Amino acid sequence: MRLLRFTLRAMLLVPWLLGGLLTLALLYYPVFKVGRGETIVRGWSRVLLRWCCGVRCEVSGQPIMEGSVLWTSNHVSWVDIFVINSVRASIFVAKKEVREWPLIGWLAAGVGTLFLDRAYRQAVREIGQAVEIHFRRGRSVGLFPEGTTTDGMRLLPFRSGLFAPAVDAGVPVQPVALVFTQDGRRSSRAAFTGDQSLMANIWCILSTPGLLVKLYFLPVLEMHEGADQTVRRSQVARMAEQAVRNVVEI
Repeated sequence: MRLLRFTLRAMLLVPWLLGGLLTLALLYYPVFKVGRGETIVRGWSRVLLRWCCGVRCEVSGQPIMEGSVLWTSNHVSWVDIFVINSVRASIFVAKKEVREWPLIGWLAAGVGTLFLDRAYRQAVREIGQAVEIHFRRGRSVGLFPEGTTTDGMRLLPFRSGLFAPAVDAGVPVQPVALVFTQDGRRSSRAAFTGDQSLMANIWCILSTPGLLVKLYFLPVLEMHEGADQTVRRSQVARMAEQAVRNVVEI
């Protein structure tokens, strides 16, 4: 059954990914305004998850749906970007390796993902400048502050560097906790960790029944006044980390 399930879903996934690339190339940039483009990304992501990957999404809380916002989330798998995009199309900051993934990396780049090369000394500053531009345009920006993926059962410390554009501009920071379950129980089946290949992870997801991602949109963090910017960034990062940890590590 796993092989059959994988085969049927893969037969949907590949043309859907190729169709997404074609849409980006022919329609997204030259024809559609930002609002319409975001609607396309949101709908496309929902179809990708539910029908191509067999992953259902359940939203809890009040996501900020208009204006600038920084969504800071734990990171489990390559599907995380599309899970959040299914709620509101967002610009993501991701590690540079994602850009090299076939089809998925190309799609991520096409919708504006910012790729961070931590080996490059000026990378955080330059990414921060790009994020500021998106905030001025009223966009949602998604950030995975752990810097890597986990099995979804634990949380790594949040890095504070990329909180700077939101803190400096007074943009709302809303923590988001992603909790993966299978048939009602916590599961690490979708986790893309260790030395697992992308294809191996795609196999795990497409061949598994009953996968559900619960998105917990937690209360917007209160910015502390009076402290210098470096201290405020660190404080916001720690508050975001604790808020997500309270949901993920239960």
